[in-house]
Amino acid sequence: MRKQAAILQEMGYTLWQLRQSTPEHGEQPQPPVPAEKPSMPESPAPKAGILDSAAKSALSGTASDRRAETIATLDWAALTEAIQECHACGLCARRRQAVPGIGDRTADWLFVGEGPGAEEDAKGEPFVGQAGKLLDNMLAAIGLRRDHNVYIANAVKCRPEGNRTPSAEEMAACRPFLLRQIALVAPKLIVLLGKSSVHSVLKDDRSLSALRKKPLSFGAIPVVVTYHPAYLLRNLPEKAKTWEDLCRAREIFRESEAHPLLE
Repeated sequence: MRKQAAILQEMGYTLWQLRQSTPEHGEQPQPPVPAEKPSMPESPAPKAGILDSAAKSALSGTASDRRAETIATLDWAALTEAIQECHACGLCARRRQAVPGIGDRTADWLFVGEGPGAEEDAKGEPFVGQAGKLLDNMLAAIGLRRDHNVYIANAVKCRPEGNRTPSAEEMAACRPFLLRQIALVAPKLIVLLGKSSVHSVLKDDRSLSALRKKPLSFGAIPVVVTYHPAYLLRNLPEKAKTWEDLCRAREIFRESEAHPLLE
């Protein structure tokens, strides 16, 4: 396709061209009543959501963390509000706004990046700068676009100042949000862009070079690891490796479509 070839050429790697063959109750003063009469709770308990087995496992080690347990019950509206109002780490102090994520909330493909940059912080949407343009080209090269069958999230939802790598503590504070997004989207494939997203989702600190091309998964969901678009802008030769990773992701997705897991 000429349009696809132009997109790949813009990415700077000509081999990207393809031939075509996605209260507790308290006691209040009141008139005497029988001792057996129950009091009403102060507020209804939040409706429990459904986590996939991987998210449940990831949360099991912090079962006493009431914040994480509450986040694991939120629907999309409540989750977005919780992200926007979060003050669990220091990143909130300098943000303009939190950046929850964007895309199709029932997508088959989930892409996870590192964290918002200055432009994302200003707009409230992930991947809107030069790295975002490259990501859009990467998606287009394998027949995807961010507004259809793709959801994009980040390991942290607020911008680390200076666009630095988020700390382990910052990623831990945001991880319940990301786990809930994974559970709500229920994707068929996860693509992790950069080391921070790998650490956040898989809790694996090995290098990307050690993880690329490896059979990885989050629960029953296949995972493909590749480089972050911002890194590719600084290291153009690595685009060839990312193209290999994207082609592999496409093949894994096609296999999952042809042989879906039994539920």
